[in-house]
Amino acid sequence: MNLLKIGIAGLLLSLSLTPSFAQDAVSQTWVADLGNGMYKNPILYADYSDPDACRVGDDYYMTASSFNCIPGLPILHSKDLVNWTIIGYAIDRMPENALFGTGVNHGGNVWAPAIRYHNGEFYIYYGDPDLGIFMTKTKDPAGTWEPLVLVKEGKGLIDSCPLFDDDGNVYLAHGYAGSRAGIKSLLAVTRLTPDGKKAVGESRIIYDGHDIDPTIEGPKFYKRNGYYYIFAPAGGVATGWQVAMRSKSVFGPYERKIVMAQGKSPINGPHQGAWVDTSTGEDWFIHFQDVGAIGRITHLQPMVWKNDWPVIGIDEDGDGSGDPVLTYKKPNVGKTYPIATPAESDEFSAGTLGLQWQWHANPQSWWYFADSTKGLLSLYSVPVVDGYKSLWDAPNLLLQKAPAPEFTTTMKLTLVPDNRFFGEKTGLVVMGLDYGVLTFENTENGFVLSQAECIKAEKGTTEKVNASVTLKNPTVYLRVKISEGAVCTFSYSEDGKKFTTLGNTFQAKEGKWIGAKVGTFCNRPIGGNDGGRVDIDWFRLTK
Repeated sequence: MNLLKIGIAGLLLSLSLTPSFAQDAVSQTWVADLGNGMYKNPILYADYSDPDACRVGDDYYMTASSFNCIPGLPILHSKDLVNWTIIGYAIDRMPENALFGTGVNHGGNVWAPAIRYHNGEFYIYYGDPDLGIFMTKTKDPAGTWEPLVLVKEGKGLIDSCPLFDDDGNVYLAHGYAGSRAGIKSLLAVTRLTPDGKKAVGESRIIYDGHDIDPTIEGPKFYKRNGYYYIFAPAGGVATGWQVAMRSKSVFGPYERKIVMAQGKSPINGPHQGAWVDTSTGEDWFIHFQDVGAIGRITHLQPMVWKNDWPVIGIDEDGDGSGDPVLTYKKPNVGKTYPIATPAESDEFSAGTLGLQWQWHANPQSWWYFADSTKGLLSLYSVPVVDGYKSLWDAPNLLLQKAPAPEFTTTMKLTLVPDNRFFGEKTGLVVMGLDYGVLTFENTENGFVLSQAECIKAEKGTTEKVNASVTLKNPTVYLRVKISEGAVCTFSYSEDGKKFTTLGNTFQAKEGKWIGAKVGTFCNRPIGGNDGGRVDIDWFRLTK
């Protein structure tokens, strides 16, 4: 399977029932564009962690960490920095040397990428904390990206960003993961070959943040007015600040200044992101905020330059460090563009998966069939032959990001079991370090719907059933409503009209470096040469 070779139009949502769920429908859960020339933060209330972006002409392209989720390295596009859509992925599966196998490498693989445009090509560099720094490139960001190249091998090398200097030299800034390297709070720069594919010599430490900038990481490399700049977050994900450093020499020494902090705003830990400009001469900064269960959501801040230092947000007291904004005038990009949002709901009429979907690990090609003639997504049951404990390490979870602080997910499905055995199950899951789920299972007593949860799933605990009901028909509507504070209420319906609450409320929790995700699955308790499936009519996210 190669999702990147499929046309973009075929990968987006398609209409099968009502105009509310059309292929180009605007989100029903979160829209940042206020429609009056203003926008609100976050511009994406979804877990696009560690965002980076670049401008090419009048187009903006953004990518983000994807960790163990596949396809990886999402590519988003915008014309105005406020309205974004998903146009593809740079990785359709992790390479064979990645720590994946057939299982799930929770929190591993793709950390803090950087995207740049150079000599007609787009480059993405990212750090795999267990293997080193990788690169891929393309001439078409919505098309196929080249196979990954290991640029610099080494355990604990993360958060990489290139700089294509105007003299033809190429450099790479990166950080260190304390969990693998045994050291953190250091930033380094290394030289690359002219083609950007290989590090030359050893990295040189250019900044030590232990004393005043603990946990400094995520460097982004720029050059302006003869200065080399490194933008980097420090102080921790939920509580930190944004630092800028400058030097006349690529290897330093660097001066340092805090250029954005929480200040009086409610936006905690505002940092790690991308400086971008507009063709009209404005400067902006994209960054994330950690909000717990939903993950690390994406903000857009105004930015200005004063005395060759960036000031991000609004600097009311004039100290050179800005506070984040909640609402602001949209960037001046020369014209007005229509409201657009990443894909969420899926009617499965396009003959392939929508771009919002990611697997929990490298997928097998036979796991699904998107039937455009019937408007169905069929998930074939994947064997769980070592005894079922939980979904934590199930690689065939098909998930998407939570898109808002409050939303409702509803799906219609029909379980088509293999009647030679019992125990095949499907369902609707809110996945994280803890997870809650509605499971629909073929049993000796008929079709049984259960509400279950698994607390501390990452510790190997077993899923616990809170309530069950026996249903006569294989078709059922499953629903979860996520309310303020990420509290989940599960319900079901046999006719799609009247929904009955089942089981306990569940407190959603983030995953390993990622936000809670919603989605589905299909498993069976035995191996053998065949099994059943679930046919999913649609999967809808609403307010």
